[in-house]
Amino acid sequence: MGAPGNLKEVYLDEMQDLWSANDQMVRAVQQLGGKASDPKLKQMLEQAVGGIQKHTDALKSLIQANGGETKPEHCKGMEGLVAEALKHGVQEASGDGRLRDCAILAQYQRMTHYGLAGFGTAAAYAKALGRQDDAAKLKQAVSEIYKGDEIASQLAETVEKAAA
Repeated sequence: MGAPGNLKEVYLDEMQDLWSANDQMVRAVQQLGGKASDPKLKQMLEQAVGGIQKHTDALKSLIQANGGETKPEHCKGMEGLVAEALKHGVQEASGDGRLRDCAILAQYQRMTHYGLAGFGTAAAYAKALGRQDDAAKLKQAVSEIYKGDEIASQLAETVEKAAA
């Protein structure tokens, strides 16, 4: 897509970018989960994959409902976050499982916060466009991501105490 000419095009572009970001994040979270040593962390990451895929399905339906091209637009922002996550959580990860779990949680939350920003922005665009149903669906995703982030933060406190 070229330069957007109106808010609807910006909105569609944002959702296509989020679709790509989610696809990339799913693959990274699966790899991070494979390296996690804490059973609660493994479980949280497995559940996160399902949530991310659910949000991607919502994006696809919203794009289609708004007449957009149903394909992701490569997200370079998430590409960088994924590269960092895999570097710190997989490739250069500590041999100490507790320290690796700390790195995994930090990287997971960085990627999650990127998603929060994107979904929140998309919800604001939907509201500005008068697409109240779209805005509600996107705000629901934001709420679910926040809940997951809270769980990750709580888990990080216990994992970090164990690592200390």
